[in-house]
Amino acid sequence: FKGSVKLMYMVTIAQHALFCLFVLCCTGFCMFVLSLVKRHYRLQFYMFAWTHVTLLITVTQSHLVIQNLFEGMIWFLVPISSVICNDITAYIFGFFFGRTPLIKLSPKKTWEGFIGGFFSTVAFGFIFAYLLAQYQYFVCPVEYNSETNRFVTECAPSELFQIQNYSVPPFLQDVLGRETVNMYPFQMHSIALSTFASLIGPFGGFFASGFKRAFKIKDFADTIPGHGGIMDRFDCQYLMATFVHVYITSFIRGPNPSKLLQQLLVLQPEQQLNVYQTLKSHLIEKGILQPSLRGKLD
Repeated sequence: FKGSVKLMYMVTIAQHALFCLFVLCCTGFCMFVLSLVKRHYRLQFYMFAWTHVTLLITVTQSHLVIQNLFEGMIWFLVPISSVICNDITAYIFGFFFGRTPLIKLSPKKTWEGFIGGFFSTVAFGFIFAYLLAQYQYFVCPVEYNSETNRFVTECAPSELFQIQNYSVPPFLQDVLGRETVNMYPFQMHSIALSTFASLIGPFGGFFASGFKRAFKIKDFADTIPGHGGIMDRFDCQYLMATFVHVYITSFIRGPNPSKLLQQLLVLQPEQQLNVYQTLKSHLIEKGILQPSLRGKLD
């Protein structure tokens, strides 16, 4: 009985997580105002601002990464791998061919490395997306199964992850030697992800370099010997998480029948019946519901 009550409380909190977080934020805000001391206003507001900037950069990005994971592992692996690939290939191209400085904040960054990293990252993202799109485990969104009380990653892959036939532009037909090509639609989206990772993502690193120069420090920490702290390795990643989330929301995510069904099952029986009657009337008006099926449904 105690276990059931505890589970009930946990489910209730999870369902109202956003409101609980808002209440905690309001409580912290009130406590901050009550703790203000006359001679330390500037320092206290300085620390208040730093706290919120830190939360914005770390907590918000972590939340978006988790949201991306629930859309499918591929939406996490391709972007994060593209950033890592860009970091490595930009260094290699800059080391061997770098001559022209790119930005004063990072004197070792060069235009040659920046451009070489861009083309390498786009090619890598395109190929890596093809490899991952073949496996259901990477492309299926994570959904909760109420019957087994587990999160599952099994589904019928959407059109994004089904091979399609595309016409090759005329100026590329001679190069490729073919008029059509078979590929996953997600590979086209991977080009957008890789482009952002190679053109905008590095500015996260430039921002971190400027931040460290402002405070005259070499690294954020010494967690990884010779490479600095965790933030030094992920300074280009935090912009990527936001972009992926916005990209999915703007161009990918659509009505989800399974999630809609889960929400309908939570409704009261009277509400479910009202939805049923409304849907039935709509289908009859559209001519989708056949006369032979009306009596059965009624």
